[in-house]
Amino acid sequence: MMQDGTARRRPLPLCVAILIALIPLASPAARAEPSADMAAADMRALVADCEAFSRGEDPVRAGARGDAAALRLWPDDSPAAVAARKVRLAAFQTRLAALAASPLSEADALNRDILKRRIDMEMEGERFDAERLPFVSGEGFFTLADDTAQATVIHNLGDAEAWLARLDALPAYYATETANMRRGLATGFVQPRIIVDKAILAVRTSLDQPPEDSDLLTPFAVLPAQIPVAAQKTLRARALALITTRVKPAQRSLLIFFQQEYLPKARTTVGASALPDGAAWYRYLVRFHTTTAMTPEEVHQLGLKRVAEIRAQMEDAMARTGFKGSLPAFLASLRADRRFYSPSGEDYLERARSIAKRIDFLLPQWFGKLPRLTYGVEPVPAALEFSSGGYRPGSPEMGVAGSVMLRPSHYRTDPLYSLPAWLLHEGVPGHHIQIALAQENLSVPEYRRNDDVTAFVEGWALYAEGLGEEMGVYQDDYERFGRLSYAMWRACRLVVDTGLHEEGWSRDQAMAYLRENTALTDAVIAGEVDRYIAWPGQADAYMVGELRIEALRRRAEARLGARFDIRRFHDFILDDGPMPLDLLDARLDAWIARQGG
Repeated sequence: MMQDGTARRRPLPLCVAILIALIPLASPAARAEPSADMAAADMRALVADCEAFSRGEDPVRAGARGDAAALRLWPDDSPAAVAARKVRLAAFQTRLAALAASPLSEADALNRDILKRRIDMEMEGERFDAERLPFVSGEGFFTLADDTAQATVIHNLGDAEAWLARLDALPAYYATETANMRRGLATGFVQPRIIVDKAILAVRTSLDQPPEDSDLLTPFAVLPAQIPVAAQKTLRARALALITTRVKPAQRSLLIFFQQEYLPKARTTVGASALPDGAAWYRYLVRFHTTTAMTPEEVHQLGLKRVAEIRAQMEDAMARTGFKGSLPAFLASLRADRRFYSPSGEDYLERARSIAKRIDFLLPQWFGKLPRLTYGVEPVPAALEFSSGGYRPGSPEMGVAGSVMLRPSHYRTDPLYSLPAWLLHEGVPGHHIQIALAQENLSVPEYRRNDDVTAFVEGWALYAEGLGEEMGVYQDDYERFGRLSYAMWRACRLVVDTGLHEEGWSRDQAMAYLRENTALTDAVIAGEVDRYIAWPGQADAYMVGELRIEALRRRAEARLGARFDIRRFHDFILDDGPMPLDLLDARLDAWIARQGG
């Protein structure tokens, strides 16, 4: 979500006004340079204003980047705040329009183009009032505090007081989001019953944690020695009191709201097209998440094509294992064969960590630039068990490593042969490499370092799974089949997401399609389908992004021939942070020319 900027254009300084008055008296050659200088100054001012606005609109991310004031706050999605955001975004559009034909450097032009895309898409989406749906499948505003707690490190007394302030502010945050959901109930813009059931389960899981075991106490588990022991004891006691007297009652009220008000009015339909203006909303979401002009129909056809292609590859991989039956029979045998599953959650976690370290060793052969920030493979906290997240970004500013989130409790259902592809995607060279490099790139504006462009971010991570074949990560035919099964899973997403939201599919149809084409277990399939139901369009971005990045690589290889360097190509893709796919495509030819192509 684009959340940057100020409400009005700054008045011109007196010196600039004098220059403008004198311009008609100057020669054409003399006019060009001041105009370029002023355009560059206006662009820098716009970027600075947008970044300041972004920090105010997303205090959780701003706090992770070291903004001390933001560390005390939660997002404000109240109608008044949304109205103010629209005014500011409209003002940014006006300022960007004034810069549309201005002479700008390549770097400034890219900043302008990325900002314009983000702001235009944000403004287009405002009409749908998506704040009425502040949760998806098993996660949302009610899991934000638990997730933030895992990435919060207290360095001093100010940080400790900030986390206490956030705990104290949670009831008001929940109240705002509850009001938004009540507006959704009044207008029929609600989630399906199956999604509400998962929200209830997630809220109840947090509520049922005894206060002294709450994940919200995580930031106080280790406090710096500069805080005296007596003060540490007092801080922990205050945090426990806030959880007991403020947070738990708020969670209880939220649970009652979901059970008594929301659930009775939840939808029995599953597609976004059943919502008021839902068909238009879904078409917008497909464009938003893929950063393309693709329609749901085009995405659906692409998915069918890719499913057929990957199915043929899976059958070849199956044959290499020596299996003689059909692909559905092979998938059933994989689900039932206990040799492909860990004997315990601890074993599952340690195997994942071992694979991650093996991939680490290979990275320098494939990347010229690697991030300084490290990462680890960590178990998902209890309060986040029902979320879909697999990677939690770290913070170079706050001294927090990135985390690949694994569910050791799933050791009976998540096969070992899929672990390499999972770690390539969520860890390295997938999400951690891409996100950490962007975080550390101080040569680009802050909004670009931390942008969440789904097609780029998830497309890169899916590309990383395929790159694992070239890197030699997959060690046998079952692990290669696991990678293809993951690729098939993402291809099926194109079919299933558009099937649910555009073609009128039922939940059972969607599950049957995944069951027929992937090696996913029934439990995983159910969770995945519910995620697509609750979060329309997001699942379409993965394979669309991967295919665009692969196409860029083929173009570069064809143009450069023997001069193609895979390490430099990967650095090019990641150097400027996440961006819409067409802007990345437009930059490739200049990069090829710089390589001598």
